[in-house]
Parts: sequence; structure tokens; C-alpha cells
Amino acid sequence: MSGTRPFPRPGGLERAARGRLDGRAGPLGLSRPPPVRQDEPVSHADDLDPAAMRAQYQSTGLAEEDLAAGPYEQFGRWFAQTAANGLHEPNAMIVSTADAAGRPSSRTVLLKAYDDSGFVFYTNYGSRKAREIAENAHVSLLFPWHPMARQVIVTGTAARVAPEETAAYFRSRPHGSQIGAWASAQSTVAASRAEIDEAYERTAARFPEGEPVPVPPQWGGFRVSAETVEFWQGREHRLHDRLRYVRTEDGGWRVERLCP
Repeated sequence: MSGTRPFPRPGGLERAARGRLDGRAGPLGLSRPPPVRQDEPVSHADDLDPAAMRAQYQSTGLAEEDLAAGPYEQFGRWFAQTAANGLHEPNAMIVSTADAAGRPSSRTVLLKAYDDSGFVFYTNYGSRKAREIAENAHVSLLFPWHPMARQVIVTGTAARVAPEETAAYFRSRPHGSQIGAWASAQSTVAASRAEIDEAYERTAARFPEGEPVPVPPQWGGFRVSAETVEFWQGREHRLHDRLRYVRTEDGGWRVERLCP
């Protein structure tokens, strides 16, 4: 593999995924889930018992000989299969960080590129995740592809991408998302929703539709360089397959099987 792979990438699977991410039906006829009303009553919510909720996985197993030579190529295989199976936002991942004292925090972020050097996402550099990365570069990524009984778990270190890479991606964003990056002081306390909406409107007046929007100085990307990448495949009786690539001192990878 060579060269950064942005999401979405050209091709049938990626075009289908792009339709879902944009909220339109793609070639597979799928679209984003309908919105949920916050005041909608849920019957028998108090009767739900998490301990009684279980599913038996009937998936085909994952064997060592089935793996690609490296984790990024293997990720590409599973990522394409996930998009082909119609999962909503297959590039959604849980990014976990920790501050200098080891206190963790997690949130869902969208993967925007990957290549042999790592996984890329974008954020406000004043956000909690960015501040914690500045204190402690060790992070974890989790791709929760539950309908396929699969997970990918990445551990590694995060570093800022080059400004040129950030600018190229920022120019590809919808105008409204560009305005939002300027308007929101991410992770800070807001007095009300109205305050956020008013900040957006002021910024939209500053950068009208059709005019180029510069990259905010406080906004950019991170690349997570993997140290381990685990591919988790659900199996019957909770005897899951867990195969983990581990970076070796010579820059290569070894594969180890973990007990489920």
C-alpha cells in the first residue's frame, strides 16, 4: 500500500458509503437512520434487563493464514466489506485518550484517511481530545462493526498532520462544516444552544456561501501511528477469534492470537 487513502475513495463501494454519509440513499438503497425524538416515550424501558440480552455469533472464523501481510492492508479488506454490507458510517471510530494523570475519555470521531503510516482524523486543537494528546500521545481507536460481529482495535501514538494535509481536507468539506469549525470553541462550556447558533450565524455572514473559507488556526488533523492492531471476529460460545498485529523493532509486524 502506498499513498494516503482518504474516505470516501473512488469506486462503487465508496460511492455507496458516500451516499450514506451524506444522508442520501446510495446504490445499495440505504440511508442514514431516521432522527429520534428526544421526548418520544419508550414503553417498558424500566423492564429491560441487560443481563438477559445476548446473541450467538455464527460468523465464519478468522485464521492466521487469512490475514494480509500488514494491518493496514487487512484493515482495508474489512473496511471495504463493512461498506459493502451497508453499515451506516463505517468510518465511525471511538477515539480514547488520557490526560497526564491517566484519566481517560472517549468519543466517536470519523476516520478521514489511512495509509501505511496511520489513521487520520480531524478536530479542533483546543478540544479535550487534542489537549489530552498534547499531554499524552498514546491513544486507542475502536471500530465497532457490530452487525458483522467484528471490531478493530488500534493502539498507538498520535501526532498532528502537516498543515498542507489539513488544508487539502478542509477544502473538501461542505461549506456549513467549514463554518462550524470556525464557530465552535469545541469542548468549552456554552451558556445555551442559542449562543452556539448565533456564533454560527455570525461566522456564516463573515464567510458567505461561494467564497473560500480559510482553515481555522485552531483546527487540524491527527495521525495515529499504530503499534498494535487487533482484528476481532465474533464466534459461537463466546470463543471469538482475536488476531493482533504487533509492531516489531525492525519496523515489521508479527501476529499473535489472543484468548477470547
